[in-house]
Amino acid sequence: MSEDLKREAARMALSQVQPGMRIGLGTGSTAWHFVDLLGQMVAGGFDCLCVPTSERTAEQARSLGIPLTDLEQVHQLDLTVDGADEIDPQLNLIKGAGGALLREKIVAAASDAMIVIADASKVVERLGRFPLPVEVNRFGLGASMRALDAVLERHQAEGQTRLRRAADGSPYLTDGGHLIVDAFFGRISAPEALSRDLLDIAGVVQHGLFLNMCKTAYVATPDGVRTMQRGN
Repeated sequence: MSEDLKREAARMALSQVQPGMRIGLGTGSTAWHFVDLLGQMVAGGFDCLCVPTSERTAEQARSLGIPLTDLEQVHQLDLTVDGADEIDPQLNLIKGAGGALLREKIVAAASDAMIVIADASKVVERLGRFPLPVEVNRFGLGASMRALDAVLERHQAEGQTRLRRAADGSPYLTDGGHLIVDAFFGRISAPEALSRDLLDIAGVVQHGLFLNMCKTAYVATPDGVRTMQRGN
């Protein structure tokens, strides 16, 4: 998918931003375009205050002069704009390929609305083709992995769990110092039940199912940007 098309999707999301808004800034290749475009507006005098969902996004925003804060100082955001790894017809999402799922979910939950920007390859009929990231505590990893495997078996997953690793082969660490286990389901038939089962595992910090959180998605396609609304 052309980066130009992703940028157009980001531009559509930017059209929902009003002066004075408090905005959550997502993480990932498509969200990068939104932050870049917002930075251009800020350079022209646009007023906003933003909460980044990762250290990588914070670094990009600071380099563009975007004013940043955190959820200790600002308790509620007007809007969060982020990417997604999968989007189903009800605008349920899988997120976490970039390793920022915990902060992304915290920021989205603190927002009045969540807008997703993505390319057409991310739209699926049923979630689960993309591995589901599960953020876990480093302590008791073996016990957490066994419990995760049991959940996969109960939900009739087509694949297994795999500890995510960095480029040098060491375990991948999130900004919060946690590990990520990628769970390969193939298809997820009961996402709400799966969410509950995962969060019942003591060592699980959070997972990449974003259910009933996204309001609007702008999807870049070869024919232009498609708008998806929850309930449509």
